[in-house]
Amino acid sequence: MENVKTMGTEIKTPSPVYRFLRLFTDIRQGEALTALLLMLNVFFLLTAYYILKPIREALMLEKWTPEAKSYMGVAQAFILIFLVKIFSRLASKVPRQILITRVILFFISNLILFYLLHGFGVSGKALAMIFFIWVGIFNVMVIAQFWAFANDIYTLEAGKRLFPIVAFGATFGGYIGSELTKRLAKSQSVYQMMLVAAAILGICILFTFIVHKREVGLKKKLALKTGESRQEQIVRIDAEKPVEKGGGFRLLGKSRYLLLIAFFVLLLNFVNTNGQYILDNVVVPAAKKAAAAAAVQGPQLEQFKQQFIAKFFADFNAIMNLWAMFVQLFLVSRIFKWFGVRVAMFFLPLIALSGYSAISLGASLVLVKWVKALENGSDYSIMNTSRHALFLITTREEKYKAKAAIDTFFQRTGDTLSALLVFLNVTFLSFRIETLSFINAASVLIWIFVGILIFKTHKKLTATKAAA
Repeated sequence: MENVKTMGTEIKTPSPVYRFLRLFTDIRQGEALTALLLMLNVFFLLTAYYILKPIREALMLEKWTPEAKSYMGVAQAFILIFLVKIFSRLASKVPRQILITRVILFFISNLILFYLLHGFGVSGKALAMIFFIWVGIFNVMVIAQFWAFANDIYTLEAGKRLFPIVAFGATFGGYIGSELTKRLAKSQSVYQMMLVAAAILGICILFTFIVHKREVGLKKKLALKTGESRQEQIVRIDAEKPVEKGGGFRLLGKSRYLLLIAFFVLLLNFVNTNGQYILDNVVVPAAKKAAAAAAVQGPQLEQFKQQFIAKFFADFNAIMNLWAMFVQLFLVSRIFKWFGVRVAMFFLPLIALSGYSAISLGASLVLVKWVKALENGSDYSIMNTSRHALFLITTREEKYKAKAAIDTFFQRTGDTLSALLVFLNVTFLSFRIETLSFINAASVLIWIFVGILIFKTHKKLTATKAAA
């Protein structure tokens, strides 16, 4: 802020950064720095992920079929049952900044291990499968704990205003990660790019500590000014303590609201993963045709197909993230302000319903590509912000533990159900892409129904919280 004297009174003039952020969301004095730090934190998280995501697709689709890729969701869901329990126990033992640091360091060490294994000559189908499962777990774990952290920092009122600008870091990070991958893929192997992602993840640890220390420090200063009571001091220092004991799945069983969100996320991922399977089934033949057209043979064939698929998904992700950034910057905060979080969560289901209904009438490469790009872009912008904002009215334990269970296990359970559909289709049904798209459109109707139940429950809980 700049200090200006008017009529003998010193007033503060908003800084250029503050005025710029006001173009996109309702941000207030003193809130800009923390929001920017959180935005940068999730920016680097998603940049790292979007370096790893095309690598995952390249290794998996070059070695395995799209059907086998779908089945990997079953393994991810099974592993996450145990990881959620471990995460819940760790959250009850260490403060939030230590919890986040240990989880990220674990994933960094894994990336270094993948690089070393390749250096020692370990590769092939097994490593591709393990890496695919690993990326699926990495993605949901680090993103879930980031949004638990953000929910822990902001109140219900502040979160609804500031989550849109924080979430822009995720969409922008996805775009930059995609663009960076396209450039790295020209000169670096997929394993060298893993080390780049590991280095970026290290930056995220730094931002977590900065935000935590800043917020705790601000609360301590406020306490000195207001002369808070002993009880208020206990509430204030909760942020520096581990959360209460108890597992995430147990918390879900005690709350109808959390269970509804869990099934909402499950259906979201079921539809999304079915759409990814449809897209994969047009990409793999295209890679083979491109290799045939270029007359690539022998040892170069595998690398050519890997690079083709990596570049295709990098291009696809760039388009998707441009749409996501537009929605995040210019639509999300306005929809939140005018209609609220409860209405915002229906934006993606309506897009998915329209898109898959169109594909069911006649599929084409261009149509599938753009429907999936709009779906994913809306998921990573308005839906991402909306479903995380649904936890602003929950307790600290629910934010860290129940949210982790929902954003990991139930998300991957949606993948598992999609894998079951793929198995039935390959083994017995032999549905065409149009039929699979019709199934997706029908699933969206159930998804919308669950959303309506969340709408009603959230409205009731918000009213109760405001009256308390």
